[in-house]
Amino acid sequence: MCVKAIELLLKKRGISALDIDMIIIGTVTPDYVFPSTSNVVCDKIGATNAWGFDLNAACSGFVYALSTGAQFIETGKYKKVIVVGGDKMSAILDYTDRSTCIIFGDGAGAVLLEPNTEGLGVQDSILKADGSGRQYLHQKAGGSVKPPTHETIDAREHFVFQDGQPVFKRAVVGMAEVSAEIMQRNKLTSEDVAWLVPHQANKRIIDATADRMGLSSDKVMLNIQKYGNTTAGTIPLCLWDYEKQMKKGDNMSGEGSSERFG
Repeated sequence: MCVKAIELLLKKRGISALDIDMIIIGTVTPDYVFPSTSNVVCDKIGATNAWGFDLNAACSGFVYALSTGAQFIETGKYKKVIVVGGDKMSAILDYTDRSTCIIFGDGAGAVLLEPNTEGLGVQDSILKADGSGRQYLHQKAGGSVKPPTHETIDAREHFVFQDGQPVFKRAVVGMAEVSAEIMQRNKLTSEDVAWLVPHQANKRIIDATADRMGLSSDKVMLNIQKYGNTTAGTIPLCLWDYEKQMKKGDNMSGEGSSERFG
């Protein structure tokens, strides 16, 4: 999926894989424990001049990777950085668990970051992490805390576990609060924001965030009804679906970040 997304991006931009300096992939479902999916993708597309790595931050993966990639551009050392958000959630879903299997989907999207002299690009970001709620949403086994065994496999502990209500309560507050915070910090009103590009986890969470920002529904990118929650893939997939409606210089606010795209 990541390869296909990048190939479409390169074709649209009219550049070769050899022009790419770096590829960062936000994913919680890498092909292997190692090597990184980024290394595999570089090989498959022929990006022999690039280096990169995977960034594991689950649903925040694309926003974290975007902020990271932007800083490599801002240093002036790199000219073309591709940031991918992609997850194959079907690989870690228990299809006997109706509380999770109907929510998630598979998907990937990619963006190309390049230097800009017009003042456009990633303007600001607020990135936060709270590991205290990990018991409500996690994969029980497969890591070093509980390595794979016959027992963990028989107990079906290598799938997504989610306690929906606590996750919803934390997400609806956190997403709305950080979006309002970044608007205030950048002195933006609802009139200044062209698009909200939210993580597609739950429409009620998205609606609550838009309400807190004072945005009407026509300013909110939504595709959860098409793909489900593709974890790190949701935001770049929204950008792909809504690309023709966006204009250069639009102020766009994503979950945990505020960006202005050229």
